[in-house]
Amino acid sequence: MHITMIGAGYVGLVSGACFADFGHNVVCVDTDAAKVAALRDGKIPIFEPGLDEIVARNVKAGRLAFTTKIAEGLAKAEVVFIAVGTPSRRGDGHADISYVLAAAREIAQAATRPLVVVTKSTVPVGTGDEIEKMLAEIKPKAKISVVSNPEFLREGAAIEDFKRPDRIVIGTGDEDARKIMTAVYRPLNLNQAPLLFTGRRTAELTKYAANAFLATKITFINEMADLAEKVGANVQEIARGIGLDNRIGSKFLHAGPGYGGSCFPKDALALIKTANDFGAPSRIVETVVSVNDKRKSDMAERVITAASGSLKGKTVAVLGLTFKPNTDDMRDAPSLAIVPALQAAGAKIQAHDPEGMEAAAKLLSDVTFCSGPYEAAKGANALVIITEWDAYRALDLSKLKSALAEPVIVDLRNIYVPAELAAKGFRYMSIGRPPV
Repeated sequence: MHITMIGAGYVGLVSGACFADFGHNVVCVDTDAAKVAALRDGKIPIFEPGLDEIVARNVKAGRLAFTTKIAEGLAKAEVVFIAVGTPSRRGDGHADISYVLAAAREIAQAATRPLVVVTKSTVPVGTGDEIEKMLAEIKPKAKISVVSNPEFLREGAAIEDFKRPDRIVIGTGDEDARKIMTAVYRPLNLNQAPLLFTGRRTAELTKYAANAFLATKITFINEMADLAEKVGANVQEIARGIGLDNRIGSKFLHAGPGYGGSCFPKDALALIKTANDFGAPSRIVETVVSVNDKRKSDMAERVITAASGSLKGKTVAVLGLTFKPNTDDMRDAPSLAIVPALQAAGAKIQAHDPEGMEAAAKLLSDVTFCSGPYEAAKGANALVIITEWDAYRALDLSKLKSALAEPVIVDLRNIYVPAELAAKGFRYMSIGRPPV
């Protein structure tokens, strides 16, 4: 099939490359000429494991192309995916769908053949209706169906998620569109990925409900971690104890400094706004957002406590800046709250991240970025692990101790075993586990 992807950002590029890898012919359209030129030269603007290889392979095979011209992108298209950003709107937290509507308008103006227009972007309930109305006004005689197909990709594992999804949610009441979408995803039949067909509004809300629920699980286990510390329990064992119940499941039960990233923060806010607009307030999600925001800033207090109550004139080594491993994404990363709080307490920051330092440099000031974890630790009075990159999971503890001015580690991801760190002479603080 001939597929067009409007937007060559994270979702659009991953989705387009994977569709091409299935054998479809894909054109990615983006208004950023520099990005398009870079992609044509084989330069990937984001870090996602394996993406560069898939893009290169399919460009070489002639199944994947990039352009800035919407007409060129739609020339042979049967299905057009809209995969542009929907950031939180300033002032009210509602999702800004202006980029989605602009893309839909351009599609309608350039369309010369029957199309299925698919919203891959995360959009509030009713956006599909708005797009459908716009298309009908601009091209009243054209056969254009509007479908919702939300994405459920995890950054750092997006290719695996796309090719082996838990489910594919498709919102449409149009039987022809249903058949076309079934053909689009037919390559996944061997993996027995369930296609869940719903109404369009149901599909739109399903995306928000999924992200809000996962954010709730994270926030819940973080609160249990705080309680575990007070009563002398172990949150990791608690998480295993409840996670083995298949009604709960073990995923997203890892205590830490709070959730971040491109989806959970903005989607939770957008769901709250939608719920209030329709007179069905989501008090649970409102609390989740409030608790999570406070948790990020509270993490700095742990470092201050570990450093004998004061950071004035001291140096703190920070390992991990991105919101999670295997991405260079800094959006709503816990480090963006923790690092400034440490600086406000008087600390000098030496930081390292395997992929995120370039992006972090645009968002954090007065930070010394280091080439590796041991350089970051050199002369530091305390070291804090914010992101659980593999590169930090097996550090040479003797070398680390020699680099530090004081053997203090605050592990916000529970990477290490407390007894082992204590045996090496470290003052070690983790999340929700009894001190040794």
